[in-house]
Amino acid sequence: MSLKDWAQIEPQEVRFDQLITTRSTLDLRTLLAEDSTLFGDLFPHVVAWRGEMYLEDGLQRTLRAALQGRTSIHARVLELSALGIQ
Repeated sequence: MSLKDWAQIEPQEVRFDQLITTRSTLDLRTLLAEDSTLFGDLFPHVVAWRGEMYLEDGLQRTLRAALQGRTSIHARVLELSALGIQ
C-alpha cells in the first residue's frame, strides 16, 4: 500500500501486548532522533490478519511510546479480512 492508501485509514488505539513486530533490528539513531516523526506518517502501520496484529511500520515510534510508560499507541490498522484476504 502507498502512504496515501494508509492515510485513508483512521487511527485507532492498539495495545502493545497485541502487536507482533516484523523487524529484527532497530536503528537507535532513528529512535533517539528528535525529528524522527517529521518524515512519513505520524501513526504506526499495523496489519491485522487471522486474529493477529503485525506492526508493519513505526517500530521506533511504538518503542519510544513504551519507554515513556504508555501501554498503547494510536495506529492505522489494515484489516486484511475486510479486503477479502483470508
